[in-house]
Amino acid sequence: MTDTFVQNKTIKEFGELKLVGFRVLCSGDQYINEIPKASLWLEGRINEIKHVVNPLLQFGAFVVENETDEEDGYWICVEVKEYEDVPSDMVTLTVPAQKYAVSRYKGANYKIVDAYNDLHRWIEENYYKRLKEKWHIEIYYSWQDTDNVDVELLDTVE
Repeated sequence: MTDTFVQNKTIKEFGELKLVGFRVLCSGDQYINEIPKASLWLEGRINEIKHVVNPLLQFGAFVVENETDEEDGYWICVEVKEYEDVPSDMVTLTVPAQKYAVSRYKGANYKIVDAYNDLHRWIEENYYKRLKEKWHIEIYYSWQDTDNVDVELLDTVE
């Protein structure tokens, strides 16, 4: 499939997100391999998570410039209405209400960086300020095939 950057870049505000899933922590060059594995593992265990908002969506969360070890890594999760009886090997993450620059990407997971570069240029050209120390979100509509992901990129802005 040809990589597609859906050009409808926009600004969106999201309320607080409650997420349950797995934290992926590895060396930088391994995330491209480890995130898809965790994503499939999460998909297989979705029935163990209570109060899932939409089982067809997965959320990735990360801090670009993390200041603490607790913020290091990548969280692959599903959104829940509330936390209850979270499986012991899973994590919870509450992302506060924030404003995001948003773009959609369809294509190979290793080329997402190109879509981010495009979004970052748009942010700069439209005089927004990236908030690299805040939580950034990726909403996955399709993740099973790493050569053909469908993801909305949410880069936190001021």
